[in-house]
Amino acid sequence: MIRSPLLLACALVALPLAAAAQAPDPPPSPEAIVGERQSLMSQGGGDLAALKKAAGAGEALETLTPRIERLIRWSETLPGMFPEGSNVAPTGARDEVWDDRAGFEAKAAAFATAARALAAAAQAGDRTAFMARWTEARATCAGCHNLYKN
Repeated sequence: MIRSPLLLACALVALPLAAAAQAPDPPPSPEAIVGERQSLMSQGGGDLAALKKAAGAGEALETLTPRIERLIRWSETLPGMFPEGSNVAPTGARDEVWDDRAGFEAKAAAFATAARALAAAAQAGDRTAFMARWTEARATCAGCHNLYKN
């Protein structure tokens, strides 16, 4: 008989804890979104610079594939990093990101295409093509920043 009340007490304590564990996390604040976005942008720019440095130093291009794949994934998520309502300080994004959403998404898609071409050149081990594709990828980055970043 003692076990039944004990089990009931355990169940009464466990149910609210289980419900709390299943509750979704609140959405991030606009400021948190900006902070994460800025961190990812910095990482992406760092990856791009490191790729050029490694290729220029004669590193085997095939070894650069993981970093390029990270750039590709990043480029594919770029539009989602700028949800409505995330144009708050300390963002460097211009209002045009949201006002010209189709243009912004097209620029992000161009960067993704350039990153995929960079990956193909690395996988082929073609240093000349790699450097040309790197220049194109960098230009697509700059083209987006010129229009959409303060």
